[in-house]
Amino acid sequence: MGGLDNSNHNYKLVRLPNGSFSVRSVAENETFHPVVGPVAEAQALYVNQLKLRERLRGHSGPFVIWDVGLGAAANVLTVLRATAALAPSLRIISFDNTIEPLRFALRHSAQLEYFARYEKTVGELLETGRALDGNWELRLGDFPELMRKDNSSLPPPHAILFDAFSPAKNAAMWTKPLFSDLFRHLDPQRPCAMPTYSRSTMLRVTLLLSGFFVGVGHATGEKEETTIAANTLSLLDEPLPRAWLQRVRRSKSAEPLREPAYRQAPLSEESWDALLQHPQFR
Repeated sequence: MGGLDNSNHNYKLVRLPNGSFSVRSVAENETFHPVVGPVAEAQALYVNQLKLRERLRGHSGPFVIWDVGLGAAANVLTVLRATAALAPSLRIISFDNTIEPLRFALRHSAQLEYFARYEKTVGELLETGRALDGNWELRLGDFPELMRKDNSSLPPPHAILFDAFSPAKNAAMWTKPLFSDLFRHLDPQRPCAMPTYSRSTMLRVTLLLSGFFVGVGHATGEKEETTIAANTLSLLDEPLPRAWLQRVRRSKSAEPLREPAYRQAPLSEESWDALLQHPQFR
């Protein structure tokens, strides 16, 4: 690629059609933040959609963000840059099962422009597991297994950046048991929203049956809409209407994943009955 060092065989640097660079996982055959690039996607999907600046202006005390799928850190670094003047008490907990894409990305920080001024911060996180005076923490390991535990050391989040590989590549991160466990870790008295890039019917049903309220998310890249979930309707600008249930009924891929193995199936009668009882549609 024009003299770029792609010496790590598990990851490579790729130039997107708009000229920006991103990281590609060779093993998963997936590019992080494809189409519009890392910064544009993180800005649209997380910073703007979560209304982070507006929420932080009226917030007192630590504002907790769970970053689920640290990857090459584009989401966190974009959030930090966008809220730098507003968030002295921002606390971020990043989850992933590997730091290799972040190590690779840091070596290419000149091309991945979102690293600007944060190279030392990321280096500290990689070396010690903490940065920004301890306000950015790295939790390495199996996220579904962590969520299964009653882990009181994790402060409930005000916002979640959910950015796992696609269900076809990483089904364990998209199951109903995982999202049910994740919902259990939320504080009902602490409003929390969670956007993600998918708009699939299966995902939206899964989130609803896990306890979340679910809405239509902002467009990003080639996706005309994404998905945002929350533990309160007040954080959703466009909740899914009851009419959406007819799409679910017709869909051939709506039944949640119960096991970490990807498959597609129409909604079961049991799931349909549970969906009709959700407070969002009653």
